[in-house]
Amino acid sequence: MKTLAVFASGSGTNFEALAQACADGRLDARIALMVCDKPGAAVIDRARRFGIESFVASPKEFPSKADYEREIVRRLDAAGIDLVCLAGYMRLVADTLLNAYRGRIINIHPSLLPAFKGAHAVEDAVAYGVKVYGITIHYVDESLDGGKIIAQRAFAYDGNDPAEVHRLGQVIEHQLYVETVQKLITSL
Repeated sequence: MKTLAVFASGSGTNFEALAQACADGRLDARIALMVCDKPGAAVIDRARRFGIESFVASPKEFPSKADYEREIVRRLDAAGIDLVCLAGYMRLVADTLLNAYRGRIINIHPSLLPAFKGAHAVEDAVAYGVKVYGITIHYVDESLDGGKIIAQRAFAYDGNDPAEVHRLGQVIEHQLYVETVQKLITSL
């Protein structure tokens, strides 16, 4: 059984989708660590409910980003992590973490990359007037949402409400992330 770490900064719905899939056997893995950079984020309670260890710390508590990431790498190594899943983690991963886990860090993004990168992808897509939205899972590299694409799923929406696009996208995210992680861990 493979060991996962999930990084999140907010509510943690993708974290919960992965944790539930592990708990009910749809995902042949276990989440050994949840990493959160926002003390007080709702994902912390979700991890607690699943009995998953958490590392919660603001990067500002550390002298540098490298020091923050060194502590994360130390904890990942101690937990024997095979795959890191970013799930609404709103920080760019830097060299310290990338070098330690290159090729084993993935991210889920609410657009059909390479279109609409960044934190406001859905809002940008709605403002542009697109009619087909989607979800992308990709490897993490030094670029912003630019790593090699692993999986994508599209859906149509002909409206102008970003909240509705987020709601529709989350349903797909929760399914696609579990399916993709399961495929990846079978090849690790």
